[in-house]
Amino acid sequence: MAKNEFICDCNVIHQDVVDKISKDMLVDTLFYKIAEFYKILGDTTRIKILYALDKSEMCVCDIANVLSMSKSSISHQLGTLRRSGIVKCRKEGKEVYYMLDDDHVKKVIEIGIEHIEHKENGGNKIEK
Repeated sequence: MAKNEFICDCNVIHQDVVDKISKDMLVDTLFYKIAEFYKILGDTTRIKILYALDKSEMCVCDIANVLSMSKSSISHQLGTLRRSGIVKCRKEGKEVYYMLDDDHVKKVIEIGIEHIEHKENGGNKIEK
C-alpha cells in the first residue's frame, strides 16, 4: 500500500494556532446553515435559475422558456429557493416575478462563475 504523502505524520501541536482558530470558530448551528445553503445551490437546475435571475427578475413562464423546462418544475425549484431565502418574489396583478433575495446571493453566484472560469479556462470567460 502506497503511503499518502499528504498525511501529517508529526506529533507537534502548534498551540498558538490551535488556540487562535478555536477562539474564532463559529457555533455549530451556523455551520449547519451554511452547509444547507450550499446544498440548495448544489443542483444544476437551481443554479441555472439563479444565473437567469442574476441577469433580470423573471416570471415562472419566462424562466421555463429560457431553460426549456415545464412551468411546474420551475415552480417547484423556485419554491425551494424561496423557502431557503435565496430568492424572493413580488406580485404584479396576476403575475409573480422572482429575483435574487439580495446582493449576497448575487455575489455567491458571480464568484462561483469567476472561480470556475479561472480554474478551467485560465481566467478567460467560458464559451456559451
